[in-house]
Amino acid sequence: MKIKISIIALALTGMWACQPELNEFTPSKGNADFTTYMSAGNSLTAGYSDGALYKSGQQNSYAAILAKQLESVGRTGEFKIPYIETEDGVGFRGAAMFTKLKMGYSVDCKGVASLSPVFANTEATQQELGGFIGTPVSGGPFNNVGVPGAKVTHLLAPHYGDPAGLQTGTANPYFVRFASSTTTSVLDDALAVNPTFFSLWIGNNDVLGYATSGGVGDVITPVEGNPGFGFEASYGYIVQLLKTKASAGVVANIPDITSIPFFTTVPYNAIVLTDQAQVEALNAAYDAHYNGAAEQLGLPKIIWSLGQNPMVIADASNPLTMRQITSDELVLLTIPQDSLKCGGWGTQKPVPNQFVLTATEKEYVSNAVIAYNGIISSVAEANDLAFVDANAYMKEASTTGIKVDGVTFSNAFVRGNLFSTDGVHLTPQGNALVANLFIDAINAEYSASIPKVNVNEYNAVLLP
Repeated sequence: MKIKISIIALALTGMWACQPELNEFTPSKGNADFTTYMSAGNSLTAGYSDGALYKSGQQNSYAAILAKQLESVGRTGEFKIPYIETEDGVGFRGAAMFTKLKMGYSVDCKGVASLSPVFANTEATQQELGGFIGTPVSGGPFNNVGVPGAKVTHLLAPHYGDPAGLQTGTANPYFVRFASSTTTSVLDDALAVNPTFFSLWIGNNDVLGYATSGGVGDVITPVEGNPGFGFEASYGYIVQLLKTKASAGVVANIPDITSIPFFTTVPYNAIVLTDQAQVEALNAAYDAHYNGAAEQLGLPKIIWSLGQNPMVIADASNPLTMRQITSDELVLLTIPQDSLKCGGWGTQKPVPNQFVLTATEKEYVSNAVIAYNGIISSVAEANDLAFVDANAYMKEASTTGIKVDGVTFSNAFVRGNLFSTDGVHLTPQGNALVANLFIDAINAEYSASIPKVNVNEYNAVLLP
């Protein structure tokens, strides 16, 4: 049986630059002291992009871009970054390491070549990649202590940089490489910089690990609990300690997962049937082996028709262990395309649950994001910190799109300029946009006049 699978095609168009809309003004620090800037957070702060940490990504992080702009209002000295000395990068998928993704041509199971994300170096060995990630970085303390994979509780965790904890999962390989000692925490090393001003963007991973695993590979951080366990107490304690050093700072909240292309690129109804005989064969098969039992249990039948059809997915909560996906559920970008095209996934075989976020799982994530964002805004207000509503901005980009300096930003995969090839992290151009959001918030809170970035000076996804 031949079934045509319709997966999102990339409308790859040329980009053009327009004259930037920049306001001329005299830089001013207002009532903040930017002498020593420190940025704390996770992969978004570190400059992780395209599924890996690599040097130019770190150089183009929002924090590095912001640090450059702060030079005009009093920031002095080097903005130290714990660089990884490879442009191919190192990223993890489970325990295995891979290089970053880039746009290139690949051939699918049907022999059709198309432009899609591919690994930058398919010949890189685990030993080679382990050498890059395992090489300690000296020269700290560092101004950018963004750690890919870190949750809010991890910033407080002792031994998070202890190599002995890598086997048990209590340490993070990205922090191990630049931690000042085996007993230090990320926050300890952040405070060692003696910052006069800080940025904090943390909390994404507290829901993202659960969401990107289809609800099966991680847990969401509980709101309640002591520092080091619960989100609210941990976040408040981190800010409290940062304020003992820095007189001012800026924090950002967490975008909703439906704003990022990792969850919005592959449609729920990606099964396209073009032949009536195919439709009849599938309906006959499900009538014989599923629909009768479904009717007896009062469950929806699985029915096929010409055109687009919802995928069949695994669902342990369903008495029949599978069903058709609904329109408000999400298919992850990591779903194997060849399994859909040639392996019968979504038709003869249910799509495994790690590639789907069900309505129940989606609501669980959404509720956590709402709770976290309420905490972040409250802490910002209580501590007189600048506040970046990244959630609202990313939602606007995902619905109406945003035009800045002649560039339109959206959550469209690859062609939306905002997100890199992993569908989660930002392009250099996206980081420049975020740096401007931080600048707007800082200027408003501290009566400062920090010049904004021309986003046209930075790249979006590069095409071959």
